[in-house]
Amino acid sequence: MEMLRLPAHATPFDRLWHVLFLGLCGGFLLFLIAPILVIVPLSFNAHAYFSFSEGMLTLDPAAYSFRWYRAVAGSDIWRDAILNSVAIAAVSTAIATLLGTLAALGLARADLPGRNTIMALLISPLIVPLIITGAGIYFVYAKLGLVGSFAGVVLAHAALGAPFVVITVTATLAGFDRSLSRAGASLGGNPVTVFRRITAPLILPGIASGAVFAFGNSFDEIIVVLFIGSVHQQTVPRQMWSGLREELSPAILAVATILVAMSVLLLIAVELLKRRSARLRGAT
Repeated sequence: MEMLRLPAHATPFDRLWHVLFLGLCGGFLLFLIAPILVIVPLSFNAHAYFSFSEGMLTLDPAAYSFRWYRAVAGSDIWRDAILNSVAIAAVSTAIATLLGTLAALGLARADLPGRNTIMALLISPLIVPLIITGAGIYFVYAKLGLVGSFAGVVLAHAALGAPFVVITVTATLAGFDRSLSRAGASLGGNPVTVFRRITAPLILPGIASGAVFAFGNSFDEIIVVLFIGSVHQQTVPRQMWSGLREELSPAILAVATILVAMSVLLLIAVELLKRRSARLRGAT
């Protein structure tokens, strides 16, 4: 709140601009979160409508229900989609975290030839439109026989999630005190021991933050799955897409609310990890 206050010497024009600026920022934030604010209460609609009923507008308790959440919990289709999404996201996150951390450790070396070029290539999946990435992956996988396979979807999601790990770990290594590693080596520690007991604990918040982003990206990804997935890789976003095309049901709103809640929890986890990382860097 202290950052929102103006200094005592602010002029009337400064105060007017401050109010206008806060109003503009608030308006943009409201515009961005308005769809979420609408979806959440609609997911508790007791009727099969995608709009607010009169009872909901008057806050009638009978107009609200967990009907659609029970429908999701009791549906084999949704349950299989959730299990598929969790399994694919977990495995792809593990691969992306391992490869992204190793890449970040290499990129942290200032004497690495072509460092900027390699970095640009590694984060290119964040820049290239997913429709192009999905088409390219499909043509490559078609020759390798990976289209419609669990391994193909996992590898594709790992490639899309690795840039998040590279960016977060690289940012963490930027504030890493290299003298700690040299001190560990001077005390007789081999490179593996130094990394396990010194480097890894200090950069762990960055690794975990990248893993959280990679998991969320994999869980929400749909375009690549549409290109290379089969009926056996029916993830939650793909099932939502199919439901919107084939059968409109408020159960989709319930699933969307669950995804929003999961995203909020992931953001809270990332913020806690950032604060822990800042404390560790301060302690060093």
